[in-house]
Amino acid sequence: MKMDNVVSASGGYVSLKRGDRSIGAILIDSGRLKAEEAESILRLQREQGLRFGDAAMQLGLLTKEDIDFAIARQFDYPYLLRGQSAVSEDLIAAYSPFTPQVEALRALRSQLMLRWFDADAEHKALAIISAERNEGRSFIAANLAIVFSQLGEHTLLVDADMRNPSQHKAFGLDNRAGLSAVLTGRGGPETIQRVPALRDLSVLPAGVQPPNPSELLARPDFAQLLKQLAKEFDILILDTPAASDSADAQTVTMRAGGGLIVARRNASRAGRVRGIAEHAIQTNATIVGTVLNDF
Repeated sequence: MKMDNVVSASGGYVSLKRGDRSIGAILIDSGRLKAEEAESILRLQREQGLRFGDAAMQLGLLTKEDIDFAIARQFDYPYLLRGQSAVSEDLIAAYSPFTPQVEALRALRSQLMLRWFDADAEHKALAIISAERNEGRSFIAANLAIVFSQLGEHTLLVDADMRNPSQHKAFGLDNRAGLSAVLTGRGGPETIQRVPALRDLSVLPAGVQPPNPSELLARPDFAQLLKQLAKEFDILILDTPAASDSADAQTVTMRAGGGLIVARRNASRAGRVRGIAEHAIQTNATIVGTVLNDF
């Protein structure tokens, strides 16, 4: 995709023309480096045979974070700048892609690609489920959606928790229309919102809280919606309500065909985790694995 020579900082994501890829140019255009400072760095680089980044850090003009930022732009790897986006800074995959926590998310992504998404062309959707509230289910769902989009997969995060929705808040999106509107025939494709700062990521928020979320999810319309979305997206990640609150999570997992269980270290009870796995299996859904969350 061609881009203009001018830098765009929409939503805090900086993008450049593909032909303009030097680290110095990226940092100047993003406001992290002045032109005269770049000249000083280049002089030291030539004098001592250093790499640009090493010379810059030796002069104290740039940090390792600045260099990582520029290298990520060179390789078309989008992440966000703190304070410059409506996306919540709790979403570590969006803001801190070089941390051990995000490496763990990438490892999880790789396992899911091997065990679920690449196992069968029909496997496009995965429900993220947990036994109780506050076990990190929505956090894992959002960050997984981000790392899949960073891989270049056309990814949709569906907030199927119509009881206590949170993904619209996490991504700074409008929640006046969403899944509840689609399932009642009052909304269409326009309810899906792109996250402009993160290429290849879109979100279908939960929408206005309906009085009958269980019935809406159990209708054939929800199954048909997932089939349609699977034609338009490579990956569907579905956030769900806590299994202890209702049968919604079980229904969503059945419709998706597979589920990933999230448990919280030193908090989740093994019996409850086994229970939601058994319920999913009873509906012929596959439990792809379990994530022990420390966040």
